[in-house]
Amino acid sequence: MYSATPADWRETNRRRWDERVPLHLASDFYAVDAFRAGRSALRDFERAEVGDVHGKSLLHLQCHIGMDTLSWARHGASRVVGLDFSGRAVEAARDLAAELGFGPERASFVAADVYDAVEAVPDPSYDIVYTGVGALCWLPDIRRWAETAASLVAPGGFLYLAEFHPLTDILDDATGSRVEHDYFANDAWVEDDPTGYTDLDAGDAATGTAPPTVHNRTVEWQHPLGDVVSALAAAGLRIEFLREHDTTLFPRFGALEGRDGVYRFPADRPRIPLMYSLKASKAG
Repeated sequence: MYSATPADWRETNRRRWDERVPLHLASDFYAVDAFRAGRSALRDFERAEVGDVHGKSLLHLQCHIGMDTLSWARHGASRVVGLDFSGRAVEAARDLAAELGFGPERASFVAADVYDAVEAVPDPSYDIVYTGVGALCWLPDIRRWAETAASLVAPGGFLYLAEFHPLTDILDDATGSRVEHDYFANDAWVEDDPTGYTDLDAGDAATGTAPPTVHNRTVEWQHPLGDVVSALAAAGLRIEFLREHDTTLFPRFGALEGRDGVYRFPADRPRIPLMYSLKASKAG
């Protein structure tokens, strides 16, 4: 339900993410054992759009348990830094880095709020500032995010963002075919639900499973695509491209079909964008 932003929104969300870390480490969605064995956590379109990262420094904002961050190191980035507000997630990321043989000079992780990134990260700027999917909905102020991220892009570098399309926030969960919510709503979306993208059936009375978690309340915001692009442009970055994708990463809508590790609507219905990606550069 939409409401005014609760005063404790940040702590509310941090408690939930802290509690989910061990669940995510054990989930099929993250497949940490396969990652340890060499599988990349990145999506194919991300690698293609970011391009060769050899010899480049990369900052990953809102990195969670660090699998995407460490994947960029595996693909050749000379130095990666991950930042997340969940202390437990950062601990897990550091453990994974150590398991994979990445020392702190090659891969380091910082526990801090994304709005405090300029003061928290070890370097003044990075060749690539990366933000992976499912990050922006946890932030109330998209302009402040854009200003923070842009300030950390080195001259001649770029920001790369891959996200769930905001259109998906306003559709019904069952079919994804009906508009049920306001696309331009500015209020916070406050919900109390044990389920998540890694465990859509958790706590479902029909399955007879009990909620495995205590901190189930979330405070989120939706950001129209125009607001995101405009905020980055206002922060001094040049939009190189904006691309929309007809696939997503989990069965958010009941009508989605899974194939080759992604989900899309059946071929007999019109396609809509489920994810988007953009690249925004800073003048050299």
